[in-house]
Amino acid sequence: MIHLAWPWVLLLAPLPLLLRWLLPKAPSAASEALRWPAFGEIVDLADGDTDTKRSRLLEILLASALWLLLLLAASRPQWLGEPVQLPVAGRDLLLAVDLSRSMAQTDFVVNDYRSNRLEAVKKVAGRFLQERQGDRLGLILFGSQPYLQTPLTFDRQTVSRMLEEAEIGLAGRATAIGDAIGLAVKRLSALPAAERVLILLTDGANTAGTLVPLEAARLAADDGIRIYTIGLGADAMRVRSVLGSRVVNPSSDLDEETLTRIAELTGGRYFRVRDTEALEETYQELDRLEPRGDETESFRPVHALYPWPLGLALLLSTLWGGISLRWRA
Repeated sequence: MIHLAWPWVLLLAPLPLLLRWLLPKAPSAASEALRWPAFGEIVDLADGDTDTKRSRLLEILLASALWLLLLLAASRPQWLGEPVQLPVAGRDLLLAVDLSRSMAQTDFVVNDYRSNRLEAVKKVAGRFLQERQGDRLGLILFGSQPYLQTPLTFDRQTVSRMLEEAEIGLAGRATAIGDAIGLAVKRLSALPAAERVLILLTDGANTAGTLVPLEAARLAADDGIRIYTIGLGADAMRVRSVLGSRVVNPSSDLDEETLTRIAELTGGRYFRVRDTEALEETYQELDRLEPRGDETESFRPVHALYPWPLGLALLLSTLWGGISLRWRA
């Protein structure tokens, strides 16, 4: 739909006619001209010349069109798009995913096939991110060092794609939980928001980095950042060897005490996840604990159209100038 932001500007359309009618005529310069007895005949011939009358009429039409186009551009014509619904409020939510070598452990089942822990996270967390409409989402990948893979954005598709493209060992083989929390605090504290949330997924203990996890958690608590920690890995897994099969604990390195303490310090919660179903239930619980913004407001995208009449006015003025030069020649 076309809309004029300042339609009252069009009321100035008759202004040139009013000025011609109200203002006094310019003084005649006939008294200053040379007298020539035969000049009257030349004037009569000029007044009767058809080409001169046509050129005069064309000038009037071009000037009128040029004036109207300038007024139309000044009235700020706009194209209003279809209404778009946007959430009124949301959260700044960062997802920190462990990419250390232990995430390659195949103690999860995805689509009836045995998969490693990262593949399970991609499947469940990716769907969680897609459903977080109204939140600004970001992604931190960490191993020996943390990296901000995706800054906070409303583009859920990009965040999900970056998570899908993550690979084990991309950030190193160790686990820097404290530095990952520190990076999250730095990114979340720099932006004002009523709700700041970090979801940390790991399957081990802090074995790298310079920042102690509990110190990082205290920094997060001071800035009002809630941290939900998720400990990944099964409690028991049967493995085969040359001596036969035996049952091992693939999560023996998981530091549940520290992860629980991190969540408690920041007002979050610790979740123990042993299989894909438990991971899905965890994200459902996170949806309940951190509900999405349901209230929305609508707006219509606005595209300015004034360049079109302004460009046409420029074209007409160029045409008028060219015609005037031709007549004078």
